Amino acid sequence: MLNNKNFLTNLKYDFSSGLVVFLVALPLCLGIAMASGAPLFSGIIAGIIGGIVVGFISNSHISVSGPAAGLTAIIVSAILTLGSFEVFLTALFIAGIIQLILGFLKAGSISNYFPNNVIEGMLAGIGIIIFLKQIPKALGSDVEVGNGFSIFFDIPKAFTEIQPGVFVITIVSLAIILIWDKIGVLRKLKLLPSALVAVIVGVLINELFILMNSSMAITSSKYLVELPVVESFNDFKQIFILPDFLNFSNGLNFSSFLNKEVWITAVTIAIVASIETLLCIEAADRMDPQKRLTDTDLELKAQGFGNMISSLIGGLPMTSVVVRSSANKNAGAKTKMSTIVHGILLLVSVLTIPMFLNKIPLAVLAAVLLVIGYKLAKPAVFKHFLKRGKYQFLPFVVTVIAVVFTDLLTGVALGMAISIFAILRGNMKRAYYFRKEDYKKGSVIHIHLAQEVSFLNKAAILFTLDAIPENSKLIINASDTVYISHDILDSIKEFRDIRAPLKNINISLIGFKDEYQLENTDTDIRQVSIEHDLLIKHRSRHKVSSKVISELKSNNQSSK
Repeated sequence: MLNNKNFLTNLKYDFSSGLVVFLVALPLCLGIAMASGAPLFSGIIAGIIGGIVVGFISNSHISVSGPAAGLTAIIVSAILTLGSFEVFLTALFIAGIIQLILGFLKAGSISNYFPNNVIEGMLAGIGIIIFLKQIPKALGSDVEVGNGFSIFFDIPKAFTEIQPGVFVITIVSLAIILIWDKIGVLRKLKLLPSALVAVIVGVLINELFILMNSSMAITSSKYLVELPVVESFNDFKQIFILPDFLNFSNGLNFSSFLNKEVWITAVTIAIVASIETLLCIEAADRMDPQKRLTDTDLELKAQGFGNMISSLIGGLPMTSVVVRSSANKNAGAKTKMSTIVHGILLLVSVLTIPMFLNKIPLAVLAAVLLVIGYKLAKPAVFKHFLKRGKYQFLPFVVTVIAVVFTDLLTGVALGMAISIFAILRGNMKRAYYFRKEDYKKGSVIHIHLAQEVSFLNKAAILFTLDAIPENSKLIINASDTVYISHDILDSIKEFRDIRAPLKNINISLIGFKDEYQLENTDTDIRQVSIEHDLLIKHRSRHKVSSKVISELKSNNQSSK
């Protein structure tokens, strides 16, 4: 709820920042709807609901919600799979319910369970898809870029159908978007975001072509924004698309609720939208000058309720969006009233100036989306994960490739699988540390177990125990260990009682808890413990690796 005490004091700041966000959001709402293969008006509806409804319920003061670029790939695929936009809206309604339930279940920390490299890989993959699918629209081609490997055939074909007028407007729009914020004087004009300037200039160029009766003029409605013009209350009712289960002309129809694909789409939207929202909320809280914290569980409820309302009137799914939230903060927003103002302004604009909006060339929106796609998948993101090592880079790049050439769900699943494999492999190697004094007959070898040693570490420990040379002295220390799997305990016990005597290995166990029943009864255990502690102080710990195992095996053979 809004704080009435500070409402009037902050309104002058919130109204101006809301106006800035509105100017940023208008072309983005239209562009994302176009990229999603949905009616353009559906993007505006999502922006209105995200501003007014979500803005009112959420307690985030900086974040702004609306249609998100990260969901475009899901929407395109879902509409094709489900057969109609109306059935997709049913899936969105279910997704909203799921988000609402997640909020009540206090699942606000859900994003913490997905590794950043997979999330970034998903966004980069979506960025590449957005970029590639806008190339034909930027050229004026009627080619539709397909999915998977058809990309390699569709993109070259698009370059054979270039329309000069469309291409010129695309180039000018790209130049404005890329240069505007880099010029100091222009950057200070907060009320003129680069995307809005590109829209205005694009409209003026095309109007000039029309006045000159030029062959470069864009007159066909399929290359222009096409929003419904409201002239009466009946027109107002006609602009909304209802989900298929609310199609009153044929009676209520709940058959789509029994469709497995509808539920898969709903769960996918709920998970991806929730993760994107929570990540954005985290970023928005960091940007907030007053460092106010958002209730993430309440945010999930707000997003769920917003998506339910959006689905009932023909809107796209929404999330909290970084671009709009950043613009809101930079414009000086004080409270969440700014996001509500932006939603109201979107509503007023489609009711009062749709004739102007319908003059916007789709080439301008394509230019906006080309930049968005590039920013999501820019080379710096790939370099960042490459520097972090192969276990960070591999899940990232696999997710990117799989999202582009298969689908988003498969891409994320593959990325998660590889991330889990990397974690398991790392866990296996970090299960214990070892120390040694000469790999000869009579060597003293120390194995220091970690805090937790699970069944996942069994293979590595068995390999190391098998490689211990004959006639050695082995010290296994569990002083710092909180948990040891019974599989590991059985393996150590078997080695101590059966295999170690066969190789004349003197094994001493230190620090094992009483319930493990593995403590030594040797009379020299005190001396072993003192010797171990001295080694701990004077030598650094080393992780067990394949190189160590090879060295142990080599010395084992030489001792024979």
